[in-house]
Amino acid sequence: RPGHTLQELSIRENEVLGLLAQGLLDKEIGDRLGIAVGTVKQHIHRIYEKLHVQNRTEAVNRYFGR
Repeated sequence: RPGHTLQELSIRENEVLGLLAQGLLDKEIGDRLGIAVGTVKQHIHRIYEKLHVQNRTEAVNRYFGR
């Protein structure tokens, strides 16, 4: 539905999305945040669900307001 915003994301999900927007890989995000790659993938999955996007590019575009 329209109106899904970054405000619906948790603090951690916003951190993960910000690092995705910087072009970091899952492992790099995990290393930066001190979490396992599997946890990064879970956060990314929830980001996709909350923003109603299908992939990293769409999520990053939403991050930049496109």
